[in-house]
Amino acid sequence: MSHSEPGIKDLPAEPMQELAMPPQLSRLNDRFSELVTAAPLTGLFKSFIDPVVVVAVLYGLAWPFQVSFDSYSWLLAVLTFLLTSQVLDGVFLFVPGHERPLLGLGRFAVQWLFICTVLCLIGWATRFAAYFYPPYILTWFAVAPLALVAVHALFRPVLLASRESTQGTRSAVIVGANRPGCTLAEALINDPLHRIEFKGYFDDRELPRLPGVSADALLGTLKELPAYVRRNGIHHIYISLPMSSQPRVMQVLDALHDSTASIYFVPDLFVFDLIQARFDHVAGIPVVTICESPFIGLRGVLKRFSDVVLATVILALIWPAMLIVAAAVKLTSKGPVLFKQRRYGADGESILVYKFRSMTVMEDGDKVVQATKNDQRLTPIGGLIRKTSIDELPQFINVLQGRMSIVGPRPHANAHNEQYRALIKGYMMRHKVKPGITGWAQVNGFRGETDTLDKMQRRIEYDLDYLRNWSIWLDLKIVGKTISMMVVRDKNAY
Repeated sequence: MSHSEPGIKDLPAEPMQELAMPPQLSRLNDRFSELVTAAPLTGLFKSFIDPVVVVAVLYGLAWPFQVSFDSYSWLLAVLTFLLTSQVLDGVFLFVPGHERPLLGLGRFAVQWLFICTVLCLIGWATRFAAYFYPPYILTWFAVAPLALVAVHALFRPVLLASRESTQGTRSAVIVGANRPGCTLAEALINDPLHRIEFKGYFDDRELPRLPGVSADALLGTLKELPAYVRRNGIHHIYISLPMSSQPRVMQVLDALHDSTASIYFVPDLFVFDLIQARFDHVAGIPVVTICESPFIGLRGVLKRFSDVVLATVILALIWPAMLIVAAAVKLTSKGPVLFKQRRYGADGESILVYKFRSMTVMEDGDKVVQATKNDQRLTPIGGLIRKTSIDELPQFINVLQGRMSIVGPRPHANAHNEQYRALIKGYMMRHKVKPGITGWAQVNGFRGETDTLDKMQRRIEYDLDYLRNWSIWLDLKIVGKTISMMVVRDKNAY
């Protein structure tokens, strides 16, 4: 490089960052890819086009059925818009890298069936359905998905042509071949809809210290970056240097002061245990959320609404069985019908959780002994109601009270919380949400006694995984698995 060219002063190369990703971080990799390269067209379909199409069909069918589109219809339209934007995928007929247009139809059909089921449950529970003409609603249920498929099919050739065309493609390089840089490069390469052509990396480390990076992908050192950017007309520069490298980042920015390229900083979010990571603003100041509840804003309203509706419906169906169980508990052993124990709720607040009493003891102090196989403390029917999870039915009342959710991390006794929070990293993060009657850990085999630290560690990993990846679809999957486990006796329940 000539002396007239701007460059970067020689600085020691950063310590090598291991690129191999442990299994527990694999989902963080997917989350990071979503953060930095969320497809705009998919987001547009999910948040606006699909909901508008569904509501437009509802409005359009009002004319042939001679139905007045009154305030009740508008309320249904708003509710449908919110549900559709949260439940339906984006472009379900177009999956990058696949040429089969029907690939996403099965998932779409289940999602639409879920929306219809929720609307029917709401209508039944609130008597809202009485205000609508049944043939009109049933026709809408049938026509709306067909309209969605037609709209997506019309857009599919445009999306395919956009993917194959090179017109308007922007070139990009990444400064720093570390984990976030490689994750970003992989996302750009695998999703051509972004119209960004990845050229390669700039890094001061030698190729042998960059596992997973080919010789062709390494374009040069940081000193060679400015000349390459000018010579090749690079449009985007992504700086993926560690947060501790502020002097190096400032040197890169200074060397690129006369470039017209757009410059982006890629934060190394892998140094944190991400829970619902997102970018936000507080009083106009940009912030990065590292750990937050997934139930913020509209998602929280949707979660609470589904909890209330489902809990109301379930209690209306099971109350005779609950009366029989209550009588059996009272007649077979001395003591109250309900066992009330203090547990941690959302944000670590203390709540009272209800269960049918299954033991002869009522432990709720500083030391609580977990139930074990052939536990002598079980009442005559205690083992049966615990194996079948019948003892947890009163917790649907906790759901209506707002203390619990139908799906979430299972609540532990307060004594166990205090014990394990000092032994397991990130243990208290599970209390960012309300505890659940069933959870992701339980349907994956971590139910019942946790007699070793490793078992509790695995349970917490599943709980945090649920927080990172929550969706209505995941809740529905967990409920389905829970029902199947109740049919087939769970060997871990005692």
